Amino acid sequence: MEGRKETTATTKKKQCFWTWALASVIFRLVLIHFSRNLNLASRPEISTPLTSLRRLAEGYWLKQSSVSPYAGSMYHGSPLLLSILGPLTVRRGRTAQSSYMQNFMTAMLIRATGQSLQMTYNQSLKSLGIVRLLERSEMLSSGDIAGLVYLWNPLTIVTCVGSSTSPIENLVIVLSLYGACRRLAFFCAVFNNWVQNGFSFYSCSKDVDAIFYQRAGLVPLAAFGWVIATHLSLYPAVLVVPLILMLGYGPDSPPRKLFLQKTSIKVGEDPSIGIHDQQKELARQPMLPIIFSWRLVIHFILWASLWSFYVLLLCGISVKQYGGLGEMFKRLKSLFGALLGFLPRSPVLTLILGVIGGGEGENTYGFILTVPDLSPNIGVLWYFFAEVFDFFRNFFLMVFHVNILFMILPLAIFLNHRPCFLAFVYIAISSLLKSYPSVGDSALYLGLLGLFVKELADMQFSFFLFCGYVGTSLLSPVMHNLWIWRGTGNANFYFATAMAYACLQDNFGGGECECNA
Repeated sequence: MEGRKETTATTKKKQCFWTWALASVIFRLVLIHFSRNLNLASRPEISTPLTSLRRLAEGYWLKQSSVSPYAGSMYHGSPLLLSILGPLTVRRGRTAQSSYMQNFMTAMLIRATGQSLQMTYNQSLKSLGIVRLLERSEMLSSGDIAGLVYLWNPLTIVTCVGSSTSPIENLVIVLSLYGACRRLAFFCAVFNNWVQNGFSFYSCSKDVDAIFYQRAGLVPLAAFGWVIATHLSLYPAVLVVPLILMLGYGPDSPPRKLFLQKTSIKVGEDPSIGIHDQQKELARQPMLPIIFSWRLVIHFILWASLWSFYVLLLCGISVKQYGGLGEMFKRLKSLFGALLGFLPRSPVLTLILGVIGGGEGENTYGFILTVPDLSPNIGVLWYFFAEVFDFFRNFFLMVFHVNILFMILPLAIFLNHRPCFLAFVYIAISSLLKSYPSVGDSALYLGLLGLFVKELADMQFSFFLFCGYVGTSLLSPVMHNLWIWRGTGNANFYFATAMAYACLQDNFGGGECECNA
């Protein structure tokens, strides 16, 4: 009887999810007929110099006219996007349909990742003996909630309608996380075997071998997603840390507060147990045996190297008649030469700068790092570099970009037991500090937030943050209109909303770290 009830509840949950998912698809198809009237493709919050589909269409037109797609100052993306999305720009409806498909695939991958993490979470609760939390009825699982949040997020919808390449970037990022998390259920079974039957070196080595052979099949997928994501927007390169932790250590461990909940249950059963005894009980809790699977990590590095070589080979073939890969890396030489100008010149440094390329062209990665286009967006760098003196420009470029690197190690140490959540934090930080952010970046980490919905109950100022996101999303186009079109405002009006948006993202990330530690 209980089995039938569980089957019926599971069926209802699946029907509920697919009903809402199908409704989101229908809603997007309806918006196709109003996309031209909405004119979202020109909004600076949606289309940036790196993600604008209009710029990609012009680059594709230049390539078809036997001219370098990087001629002028319009296109700064990957040559692969010209080959994949370029033919679709000839017909506007095709690009919108492809964006909708990419969004739907991203949501399904988020859902599958959430299902793996949910299985890990349940197994961890059973191993801790906290069965009470499993008995709580849920309308939907965390994976279903995350998928629906991504599909129905207004930021995701306007990114689709606004003709942006952000959906494909989000797709490959989630693909890398999916490849690293998909086979986590087997690791949970191994952990339960350790808890129930004891821990020994023989059983450990045997189980690790099984983990390697069971999970190695999706390591190439994780490496492929990470390489393509890094190739498209550069900033996902920091995700290599959580991906290695996921492949090496396995799934997310439960938050430390669950150990306190286990002892609190015992306190409720026995009132004689005090706080001092509770702390002793917590200290005696069996710890998860720390085993790092180096073979999976080496497997990932080899596949990442292979995919990187293959991607660069395809890019070189694509722009061979326009100067080869030097067209992509021109600006980097002048950037590194300026940033490293205080170092003594050496043959090695000269060789590195020579390999990167020459000239003053503003192309792909150099365009991201040097921030030459100061057109308004929802970030803060455009206003800062419009006001800073040119003498200090290179110094502050280094400061802003190194700021992301300084956060990698402390966060990895603090959240090493939760690598999937660590990836979420890295994505949120990158969307805050990247050169040309868009609402598509925020849509990704807000969708991934649903994977950790159980910990949101302890998050402080959640209502304030929600109202802040809604307020800045509504005020940003209003302030832009007052500044650019009506002339009754100035750049400070629009920059104020960008600053408020950045503060909200910063407080949001800090609050999530406290809840999920």
